[in-house]
Amino acid sequence: MKSGWRLQIQTGCTNTKAQVSQILKYCNSRCLAVVPQGGNTGLVGGSVPVFDEVIVNMSLMNNIISFDKVSGILVCEGGCILENLITFLDNQGFIMPLDLGAKGSCQIGGNVSTNAGGLRLVRYGSLHGNVLGLEVVLADGNVIDMLGTLRKDNTGYDLKHLFIGSEGSLGIVTKVSILTPPKLFSVNVAFLACSDYFSCQKLLMEAKRKLGEILSAFEFLDSKSLDLVLNHLDGVRNPLPPTVHKFYILIETTGSDETYDRQKLEGFLLHAMEAGLISDGALAQDINQASSFWHIREGIPEALMKAGAVYKYDLSLPVEKMYDLVEEMRTRLSDSANVVGYGHLGDGNLHLNISTAQYDDGILTQIEPFVYEWTSKHHGSISAEHGLGLMKANEIFYSKPTATVSLMASIKKMLDPKGILNPYKVLPHS
Repeated sequence: MKSGWRLQIQTGCTNTKAQVSQILKYCNSRCLAVVPQGGNTGLVGGSVPVFDEVIVNMSLMNNIISFDKVSGILVCEGGCILENLITFLDNQGFIMPLDLGAKGSCQIGGNVSTNAGGLRLVRYGSLHGNVLGLEVVLADGNVIDMLGTLRKDNTGYDLKHLFIGSEGSLGIVTKVSILTPPKLFSVNVAFLACSDYFSCQKLLMEAKRKLGEILSAFEFLDSKSLDLVLNHLDGVRNPLPPTVHKFYILIETTGSDETYDRQKLEGFLLHAMEAGLISDGALAQDINQASSFWHIREGIPEALMKAGAVYKYDLSLPVEKMYDLVEEMRTRLSDSANVVGYGHLGDGNLHLNISTAQYDDGILTQIEPFVYEWTSKHHGSISAEHGLGLMKANEIFYSKPTATVSLMASIKKMLDPKGILNPYKVLPHS
């Protein structure tokens, strides 16, 4: 194939494992590079071809294979859209332990391949803990059946973890076995205002202590993030009076006793107000109001896209240092850009976004490599939940030592000796 040609192959709805195997066996024998693709919702170029790679699109591998109502174990194909799985489980009285803003498009195979984090990791943990098994097709077409449904299996190396977060560079995920928790019907959501970032940190510590087992989400956004949503998204309003606050916190609790949970949250909010940790707040009175609170938080990426050009960074940092980077970036860029910060405070994940009228190489040189150097200096990760893909592959050394990257390269060489799977992604291009 000439450089720039792209052949898209969609697997059919029957005998899909064999079809993926045949495609990879053929491509491997002829040294044709392959890019696995799901919902294509990533932010780091992990699912797009660079030159003349063959695209293996998994969208038609979207069958739910089985669901056990006793154990809560779901087995499905890799092309299942996350929102469809959420709806299916909701009808069964269960929930997915993963929830993302892109749930209407992203696929579970891609979620696993990028080790997606999402909104409720603070409660349910990462996919490394929830995925029980995988079926994976290797570069040479061999199918590796690790599709276990046991929560405890201590026989040898747990190889599935190699593929969780490998971004399709070691194999294509065709089936997933995942543990899903029962749906709890007592859900409360509060939207709060804090006057400074220290209060946000203290509020998080207090929430973990006093809300404990019912805390399911702890999200934060700064005033600039809220302004973007209010100015660029229709039908969104501030649930608090129009006083300007520097930070906003969204807390969600999920439990089994509606009266107890509500009283526990109200008691926590009263204590936080008396301690001066929150300056204002609103507690959702029904499901519609709760959804409107969540819409503010989930609407930030859409609002940023509507505002113009945006440089996006997904970072993991010590909670006490997270917002320091936002403030330093504002000082560094002055009036040339709108710097906003939001994310999953409960698990130390900052979404740093620099919004400008148009893309500008001069601004980019002010951002990079400064943002990576700052993150490395403070012992953070340059990718918290979106992977490395193409855009960050060469920056991996900011988060991983040379010996670790060399070991990763050795594993890649062993499983994909011809280097056909998702080239130029995850590992340094050299």
